[in-house]
Amino acid sequence: MEFKSILIKDTTVEERKQIVKESLGNISASCDGCMARLSEMYDEYIEGKKEIRDINMEFNGHYLRGDMDKGERRSCPM
Repeated sequence: MEFKSILIKDTTVEERKQIVKESLGNISASCDGCMARLSEMYDEYIEGKKEIRDINMEFNGHYLRGDMDKGERRSCPM
């Protein structure tokens, strides 16, 4: 199995859309309405503005940006 880079510099917008779609599975929000909003957090990756690893680190709360204070951190972007 060959590994293909998912970095912005190595992918097109269409490839990044497909990467997010395949990674999240059901994003139609037919189950509880959360998946559609969850997929929106990856828009910056799809648009080529932020790497997917950085988005995931922020989401998990293990990465603290310098412009955020403790009162603004949340584990869910919704």
